[in-house]
Amino acid sequence: MSQTRFATRLNSFASGAHLAWPGQSGKPSVMQMAERAARVQGLTDLDLNYPDHVNDNPAELSRMLGNLGLQINGFAMRYYTNPDFKLGAFTHPEEAVRREAIELTKKGIDAAREAGANLMTIWLGQDGFDYAFQADYARMWQHEIDGIREVCQHDPDCLISIEYKPNEPRSYSLLPDAATTLLAIKQVGAENLGVTLDFAHVLYADEQPAFAAALIARHSRVLGVHLNDGYAKRDDGLMVGAVHTLQTVELLRQIRRDGYDGAIYFDTFPDMTGLDPVRECEVNIKTVQRMLRVVDRLEQDNRLSSAIDRQDAVSTQAIVQDLMLGADH
Repeated sequence: MSQTRFATRLNSFASGAHLAWPGQSGKPSVMQMAERAARVQGLTDLDLNYPDHVNDNPAELSRMLGNLGLQINGFAMRYYTNPDFKLGAFTHPEEAVRREAIELTKKGIDAAREAGANLMTIWLGQDGFDYAFQADYARMWQHEIDGIREVCQHDPDCLISIEYKPNEPRSYSLLPDAATTLLAIKQVGAENLGVTLDFAHVLYADEQPAFAAALIARHSRVLGVHLNDGYAKRDDGLMVGAVHTLQTVELLRQIRRDGYDGAIYFDTFPDMTGLDPVRECEVNIKTVQRMLRVVDRLEQDNRLSSAIDRQDAVSTQAIVQDLMLGADH
């Protein structure tokens, strides 16, 4: 991760639209948001939502973003085109609706490849349930496995990454945590399938981020890392390190040790309260760069590995705080 790529959520750059584009009615266009994102010092990539952000010529879109100095890290599926998807995408009770979601995903994969990307993130937030006696769990699970397997087989050279989340919009997501997602990946059995870790999702799944990353690296692979922060109650989308600084540093150390070489993507929500998205993204980048320097120092300190081997929490905390906050002289 010596030359870390930084990607971000394009919709963040609609924040404060009335200030960025005075007098404009309606939402900013994809290119308007991209032009604003291109002002961020250190930003290298964007992730695009499909089909929301993608026109009929993905290659041309990629070229236009390239002219701004930005690459496409990958696409992320959004299942909003059919109102029936609210009851499920790959798990909808009607076969025709499931088929529509699967075919839409295949089109998204094709578009990503045309744009020069080879990563499709699937967040299956609509696949779940809200009530007892609403679902045949075994049937719903099988539909999920079959749908994921089919989209993986569509283009074996395109990486498919599952972004899990405990709930929202459904009360219970079918893929709510690392362990359940890994079970699904094992049953799908596709070599191009892996996991996207979203920091806030991991927190309110009641997981320790670095442990989740280690577990995924052991049984599958981390294909995406979405950094943000929150209070572990919902998907707050706060700035990196705002609440869980130590856990973020530990996650960065873990994914480095496990060989992650993808982009660090900022899934933060400056648009929720009208923050300046350019400045917010620049601070996120600088925060991660500082954290990576801390990781470098931690890896060079033999005291830490020795203390971890002993599970000596007092010593590990002292060492980490010393390296992060400075020695007490």
